Amino acid sequence: MSDSDAGVLPDDEQKRIALKLILEAWDDAVDNGCAPEMVASSAIFAALTDMIENYGEQSVADMVAEWPDRIREGEFTLSTK
Repeated sequence: MSDSDAGVLPDDEQKRIALKLILEAWDDAVDNGCAPEMVASSAIFAALTDMIENYGEQSVADMVAEWPDRIREGEFTLSTK
């Protein structure tokens, strides 16, 4: 499906909306007594199972194999302590 398909938002807008909704759900879970690290673990699990369903185990394994270097390079770091 491309951005030009009727009713489909551009990728950057989809990402913005999805992240907003996920962060709201995250806050709701924490507000209801879930530890942030449990929410994080559950979010990663949900994301990986969905990615595997869509792209297959090998493709997802190849993708996450790159994560250690990307994490060490600060790609996922939002703030410094």
